[in-house]
Amino acid sequence: MARARYLVRGRVQGVGFRWFVLQEAERLGLGGVVRNLRDGSVEVLAEGGPEAMAELERTLRCGPRLARVDDVEKSDVPHDMNLPKPFGAS
Repeated sequence: MARARYLVRGRVQGVGFRWFVLQEAERLGLGGVVRNLRDGSVEVLAEGGPEAMAELERTLRCGPRLARVDDVEKSDVPHDMNLPKPFGAS
């Protein structure tokens, strides 16, 4: 099981980005959570198979039609952190 934190920057709030991530994560069978941060970025914490996680990362780099993704920063998530399954938003 792979886990990652993605910090997505650009025009990613107010454009349906969280809804987009929820749909993609559900389609890929991932667990985790997506949330808007105060600095205007979106944080995605995800867990799933390596192939599904790689596909999620590719999808995050494109975003929904109205978004503009400038950067996606990936980092590790500790395995002792509980991530919701199914995927959720906060």
